[in-house]
Amino acid sequence: MSGHSASTGETDPGPPHIPRHVAIIMDGNNRWAKRQGLPGPAGHRAGVEGVRNVLRACRNHGVEVLTVFAFSSENWGRPLPEVRALLALLSRYLRSEVRALHDDNICLRFIGERGRFSPRLQRLMHQSELLTAGNSAATLVIAVDYGGQWDIARAARQLAQQALSGEIAVEDIDEDLLDQHVSISDLPRPDLCIRTGGDARISNFLLWHFAYSELYFTNTLWPDFGELEFARALADYSRRERRFGLRESGGLLSGGELDA
Repeated sequence: MSGHSASTGETDPGPPHIPRHVAIIMDGNNRWAKRQGLPGPAGHRAGVEGVRNVLRACRNHGVEVLTVFAFSSENWGRPLPEVRALLALLSRYLRSEVRALHDDNICLRFIGERGRFSPRLQRLMHQSELLTAGNSAATLVIAVDYGGQWDIARAARQLAQQALSGEIAVEDIDEDLLDQHVSISDLPRPDLCIRTGGDARISNFLLWHFAYSELYFTNTLWPDFGELEFARALADYSRRERRFGLRESGGLLSGGELDA
């Protein structure tokens, strides 16, 4: 964002444009471990340290919400030892980190289908949310057993049930109403999605939420993605102009006209 000096007409660069909400697809743990000559679970353990580093960077830069893709719906199809290692790591993270998050006034939330997790892990997640629910310095959202298509389908089922019960009319269902039923509908939409590890896709993550998000892809593997890499992503974001379907001048496109 920029302004102009009233006295000289020179461009005032102003403060950097900081996203309120950053979402991250944390990719590359296994490849990182392989390059280090380590077993796969070592890469996932190193990835936990990456979450700590980026959460700290978010707070330093004034980012309000960080959402990380920790375990997708598709991850259940990975080899059973890897799945068990991932779930054990999540359990250890909650036991070791939640008190520190609480002391730092960070609210922890989870999105996804929890029913396939063990009762013990579900209980840990619930207790973590209860403990940190009143915190306001920042919000960390962890997506576990999550898929963007699942999220939209669940919202559609909720609206269908409301229509069947007479709470709403079918013609009342629109984008705004569906938007109220997807996960984290009370939080700002992600301004920026970062994917590490070299792939340039969003892999069924927050499909509804990413309608106008900026996308940033880096070859850096997740365990190597620290505060410096995060600052580079924010710098790239700050140079972009977000128009949300508008012209550069701010006017809506006229009917049937495409902006070349």
